[in-house]
Amino acid sequence: MDCVGGFDEQHRVALMSCIEVVIMRRNSADFHLIQARLNAICNRNFIDCYEYPTYLRDILQDVYGENYSLIIDEVKLHLGEDLIAEQDIAHFFKIMEN
Repeated sequence: MDCVGGFDEQHRVALMSCIEVVIMRRNSADFHLIQARLNAICNRNFIDCYEYPTYLRDILQDVYGENYSLIIDEVKLHLGEDLIAEQDIAHFFKIMEN
């Protein structure tokens, strides 16, 4: 994914910001836990996970267990169908949902 300017950059910021907001609204302690784990395990932060979604997926699955899919569904709901259909974001969700 090319994240240098243009729509990809806008998509990256919109998607990752939406994920952060969804997690923070549910529980700010979870947000800080996920952020700390991303940093400790793979030296990444939320915005980096646009290019490395498997890191975020694995940590979210570990933190939320069976409720993981609810997080993904809520993010999709907030983004809307048009944005989710964009190729780069569709690719991101394909990885997140496997």
